[in-house]
Amino acid sequence: MAINKIQFDIQVQFPHPRRWLLAGILPIVRRDRVVPRIDGVPLTDLIDRFELDAGMQPAGGAYGGLIPAYSQSLRMDDHFHGRSTMATGSKTPVLVCECGEWGCWPLLAEITVTDDLVIWDCSEQPGRRTRDYGAFGPFRFDRNQYDDAVRDLSRPISSDIA
Repeated sequence: MAINKIQFDIQVQFPHPRRWLLAGILPIVRRDRVVPRIDGVPLTDLIDRFELDAGMQPAGGAYGGLIPAYSQSLRMDDHFHGRSTMATGSKTPVLVCECGEWGCWPLLAEITVTDDLVIWDCSEQPGRRTRDYGAFGPFRFDRNQYDDAVRDLSRPISSDIA
């Protein structure tokens, strides 16, 4: 059983064109996106490649990182341990639509936490129930490495969530 390595990239993004911001037309609102990276590859790239290789239509390019600021009750440590306020049944969004809305085109995974491992499995795209994501994953992470990555993620963005 292979053990994967996870990290979380924080991509700083401003939702409005820079020229509007410079002209003072719109307030500057920073919306950080969180993109999981598995074994050095962004999850957005992994799922795009999987969907394209599987011949899914539409495929690829629709996923973006999670924007924690869109949910004031969201805590990253709870979310990535499968205890999210944004969960759908037993599954947790690990990516959402590139538009940033949590209910728009999410990639869900069942997150199982044990003493030694964190496992992402049973991925699904609720907008396309007939798609088979059975071969996507499972991803198995060492619990200590995973907890460190989530802890590192929680520090820089925790002040942006209010």
